[in-house]
Amino acid sequence: MTREIENARITSTMLGVEDHGILTAFVTLEYKSGMQSFGGYCMGNHDRHKRTESGFCADFIVNVLSVVGVEKWEDLIGKHVRADHDSMKVYAIGNLLKDEWFDPKEIT
Repeated sequence: MTREIENARITSTMLGVEDHGILTAFVTLEYKSGMQSFGGYCMGNHDRHKRTESGFCADFIVNVLSVVGVEKWEDLIGKHVRADHDSMKVYAIGNLLKDEWFDPKEIT
């Protein structure tokens, strides 16, 4: 698979708990060639009675907001980014105008 950097528009987001109680986040990107999601990492288990480590979750959210240049998750929709991706995965997202990137493997 060939990795490429392509401009994309954020069309939707998801921040919440999936089926098995796993907290996760997605940012859906639209390219000229199609759509792809960035995220989907386990950011902690949802248990109302037990606190779980949330450092990765906070780092992921803050880094996405920073690279895109917004202050709230709700403001991501409609913004443009660059995406380092192949047909299977988005590896990193970058600011459209500055050489600023966020690769989640840097915080894992």
